[in-house]
Amino acid sequence: MSQKSYDDSASLYLIPTPIGNLDDITVRALKTFEMVDFVLCEDTRETGKLLSKYNIKKKLVCCHEFNEDKIKEYVVEKLEKGFNIGLVTDQGTPIISDPGYLVAREVIARGFNVVSLPGATAFVPALTSSGIQPSPFVFYGFLNAKNSKQKKELERLKKFPYTLIFYEAPHRIKNTLKNMLEIFGDRDIAIAREISKIHEEFCRDKISNLINIVDGMKGEFVLVIDGYHTDVDYSDLSVFEHVKIYLDDGMSEKDAIKEVAKERNVAKSEIYKEYHIGK
Repeated sequence: MSQKSYDDSASLYLIPTPIGNLDDITVRALKTFEMVDFVLCEDTRETGKLLSKYNIKKKLVCCHEFNEDKIKEYVVEKLEKGFNIGLVTDQGTPIISDPGYLVAREVIARGFNVVSLPGATAFVPALTSSGIQPSPFVFYGFLNAKNSKQKKELERLKKFPYTLIFYEAPHRIKNTLKNMLEIFGDRDIAIAREISKIHEEFCRDKISNLINIVDGMKGEFVLVIDGYHTDVDYSDLSVFEHVKIYLDDGMSEKDAIKEVAKERNVAKSEIYKEYHIGK
């Protein structure tokens, strides 16, 4: 379905808000706040402070993870009546590890425009200031809070050759770092804290050297971690031996064959055949 983001029809505007320093608001965001008929927000108090700073008075409607599924119909009804609607979260860009996805998806499905404004998001400055390879990267957001499930997520990411970016809460960060050290090994990491705020801080080192310094740290964290790298020369290995390395590391046979095919730049079917002959 094709949609034009700039026409005369009613639209939902995803408006990024500062992640700390309120001066980071864009001129376009302020103009959009002025233009829309009302604003959906995660916390009316937080959004109210921002709008008050810029002398903008606007009706605020709660839209958070607990009511988003219900409020999407209300949003569509208002769009059908010609209302333009803004959507914000407490900080940063809506939908990025924040509410907004269910509303935006419903609005798109019903044929209305969704216009996402560029603006503040925490993981970009964390990545560019990390000193770690900036691309390609994978933004993962928050890992599961349950320890066993978090470990399974990290296992799935273990062999990714890309820089990995996570958000984490202060009361979970030490345990998360321990799990990363156990599963990823001792990789380079940058921990960004309180980006754009008075107490902004970056810690850059190996995971093992930073585990103990996070005790007592407060604020919002972004973790930027070096991807999986190997300097092993597989040219002297048979296909069977090559696949066996990944099997011993916990990969399924299918994934191991896929990885070997990629590293040897040959078809998966060829690797599959040679592996089973080798068995």
